[in-house]
Amino acid sequence: MSSPNPSAFATDVFKLVTGTTFAQLIVVLASPLLTRLYGPEAFGFLTIFTSISSILGVIACMRYELAIMLPKTDEEAANLLGLCLLCVAVVSGLTIPALYIGGDALVSLLGAPGLAPYLTLIPPFVFINGVFLALNYWNSRTRHFGRLSVARVTSTFATIGTQLGAGFAGYATGGSLIGANLVGVSISTGALGGQIWRDDRVLLCRSISRQGMISGLKRYKKFPLIDSSSALLNTVSWQLPAFLLAAFFSPAVVGFYALGFRMLQLPMSLIGSSIAQVFFQRASEARSDGTLPLLVENVFRVLVVIGIFPVLTVTIVGPELFAVIFGDVWVEAGLYAQILSIWAFVWFISSPLSTIWIVLEKQEFGIRVTLLNFITRIISLVLGGISGSPVVALLLFAMSGFFVYGYLNVKLMVLSGVKLAVTLGHAFSALRLFCPSGIILIGLKWIDADPLLLFISTCILGFSYYLYVINTNSDLKKVVSGLI
Repeated sequence: MSSPNPSAFATDVFKLVTGTTFAQLIVVLASPLLTRLYGPEAFGFLTIFTSISSILGVIACMRYELAIMLPKTDEEAANLLGLCLLCVAVVSGLTIPALYIGGDALVSLLGAPGLAPYLTLIPPFVFINGVFLALNYWNSRTRHFGRLSVARVTSTFATIGTQLGAGFAGYATGGSLIGANLVGVSISTGALGGQIWRDDRVLLCRSISRQGMISGLKRYKKFPLIDSSSALLNTVSWQLPAFLLAAFFSPAVVGFYALGFRMLQLPMSLIGSSIAQVFFQRASEARSDGTLPLLVENVFRVLVVIGIFPVLTVTIVGPELFAVIFGDVWVEAGLYAQILSIWAFVWFISSPLSTIWIVLEKQEFGIRVTLLNFITRIISLVLGGISGSPVVALLLFAMSGFFVYGYLNVKLMVLSGVKLAVTLGHAFSALRLFCPSGIILIGLKWIDADPLLLFISTCILGFSYYLYVINTNSDLKKVVSGLI
């Protein structure tokens, strides 16, 4: 393997960020229309459906997709890709009888009987999403990051276009949102698969064999035995808010939570996931030549600088921004986002770096952290549910998440060899950068400024903040310079 190259890292991130940013821009522009066409309950049904599918989807490849990055030869990696596709077919097939037997009981338990007609879409959703996941990691191995940009953009166009079309046609239901998502993931999988087949079919057809897949299954057995358990537990813990908020309250509350959390995820969606995709590939190389601490420190600094402005802005003026952007009916979603914002920030930092567990082969520690996260989440949400207040439930949820992910960040730095004093210095430096904007927003809110004025001020301050950051941060500048 070649040694890590900062310029190449920035270039690969840029390729992913370009497509991801364009795709997310479409989502952002369409969201004010969608929230005026579809009510909170419809978004709640979509969220519950997605939560069920995500739990099944995370084990669709039995986590062998992560192993695709590791072999020295493409032939061995190709057999792992074949193994992943075989696993996807088996897992998605098993969901059919499972949902036939227990589907009605499941939606009744979740307080969403209206979701029952759409459970039949879960098996194809799991299958198509699993295929995309496997192809995604093969694509990362071959470093054709531009393909992912194309796939994401086509998926977003298809999903949003279908959702808007159904809404304007008078079919603004949860089923329309669910069906549109299936259309989007189908098109993106077809687009990515078509490009891979066009370029790599000779290698894949020559390399994949029964014996090769069996060899890969045995060689990387730690992934299904250990990492799949951790990933499944982690996914279930992520979906707990949707399940428990629905069970204790209503799908509408889930819809408010979903929109609030979705907006908090934007920094991760825009650039964090792209950094994570490239970081995983670079970290494997950096570990070999001893540059892992430097790589982790640089990525940490970039993540803090990117994430701190939107998160703290929502902390200060979340409800007002949501009222202006999405309509008055979604003010409660802004309140939920305000509650979750600080937790979302520490999660945003740790998420791209968490592949270090795999690079360092520390999956055992990862599953312990995931178990702690699961336990604290379920306790906080159940206590909040018993209290009868979704606000209390989310406050407890956010507090537990802040401490768990804060601990996780510390542990990631220690294992990577990065000094904690250095990371704290980067965090405080980013906080100082935000302070002028924060003071202005707090002042405007204190004088009870009009929500529209708060929104305009936030846009101006955000533009100024990121313009300054890009011009003073060499790592971010390398990514943006790819545009010129």
